[in-house]
Amino acid sequence: MVTIAVIAPGAMGSAVAALLHGNGARILTVLAGRSAATIARARDAGMEGVDEADLAGADFVLSIVPPAEATALATRLAPILAAAARKPVYVDCNALNVATKRGVAGVIAQTGAPFIDAAIIGAPPRPGGKGPRIYVSGDDLASSVALRELGLDIRPVEGGVGAAAALKMSYAGINKGLTALAAAMVLAAGRAGAAEALHAELAESEPELLARFARVLPDMVPKAYRWVAEMDEIAGFLEGDDGGRLMFDGAGRLYARLAAEGDGDEIARLRAFAAAAERP
Repeated sequence: MVTIAVIAPGAMGSAVAALLHGNGARILTVLAGRSAATIARARDAGMEGVDEADLAGADFVLSIVPPAEATALATRLAPILAAAARKPVYVDCNALNVATKRGVAGVIAQTGAPFIDAAIIGAPPRPGGKGPRIYVSGDDLASSVALRELGLDIRPVEGGVGAAAALKMSYAGINKGLTALAAAMVLAAGRAGAAEALHAELAESEPELLARFARVLPDMVPKAYRWVAEMDEIAGFLEGDDGGRLMFDGAGRLYARLAAEGDGDEIARLRAFAAAAERP
């Protein structure tokens, strides 16, 4: 039986764990200090709570944490991995820019453990449905075959460590950047009294965009707090492009503001615009 440590049991991590467990893998995680709801979600996904020191006994360690926590996790686990006689494959699945991902790879390289750069694109897997695409890159991807055999949609990317990260940054920049752009302009139109006119023009000239905004704007609201750090990573990915970097610095500030607002006026305006877009 393949043993896989999944850190942490968030929405994506627990869903990936459930898929792997359902296909025969033993799943380890760390539950110390987690909320009752998180512990229940982990157990429902078939995850076993263990001490961090026990993670080194896994065949794989999948790091699926908020971007700001990825380096700290690798640094914290490094002594445990270094001491392990048999090294697990460390798979960093986080939304990190190329420089950050290579920094994590450098931390893990000092432990002697193999490293795979992974990028998750798509929603968490659901029972009976297709899971997200998991793009992988690195010096040796042979071990990732075992993850494919356990049900993950593993897709190799040429280019070594950083290639999967670059794909994630580029895709997320287009996808979530467009959502930020839509939110900013819908709110600006509303402040100027032109929201209805904007809706009418989009319905006539860009119906596909309007349909997309109807879906992604309300979906973004509960996730905005998680997207702030991702926008920071994308801005870092665009470090050599001042204009591009500033766009994503701004997107991060927008998402931070919306996250802090909760159910305030701006959120209500975005939801109202999306609801109007759904009506024929």
